Amino acid sequence: MSSRRILARIPGAERIDIGYVKKHALRFHKISQMDGSGKCDIYKTDESSDSVRGVIYRISAEDKKRLDIIEGLGVGYDEKMIEVFLANGEAKEALVYYATTIDPAVQPLHWYKEHVLRGAEENNLPRWYIEEINKVVSIADADRNRHEREMSLYR
Repeated sequence: MSSRRILARIPGAERIDIGYVKKHALRFHKISQMDGSGKCDIYKTDESSDSVRGVIYRISAEDKKRLDIIEGLGVGYDEKMIEVFLANGEAKEALVYYATTIDPAVQPLHWYKEHVLRGAEENNLPRWYIEEINKVVSIADADRNRHEREMSLYR
């Protein structure tokens, strides 16, 4: 959700709006193929009380190809069209990545969770949602250089 992170990866990304997906929950249970840590997933629960909040971006077809590689489409993530409700209540179809390799025991790295938190705060998502993200237990990255590189986006 962090604009600094998405724009560092895909400079042509255009923020459209914030929105939410019903009957899904945000989980950090996707197993990273790079380091085994937890990454985000829009997990289908079918529970009417569950929702995932986030940001909708528009990207070019060329940028989509690049993002597929970055996100690992076909290697831990797949994609699907899903109904997203915008801030004004309007429903739109959006393409999302969802995890195919999960483990509820994995935890996100501190810097990864920080990207998610900063994006939620930057986009003024509901305070209760930000507090739920903040409760997620994260772990230190053994690769201090990567941690510093990731956090340098905010300096």
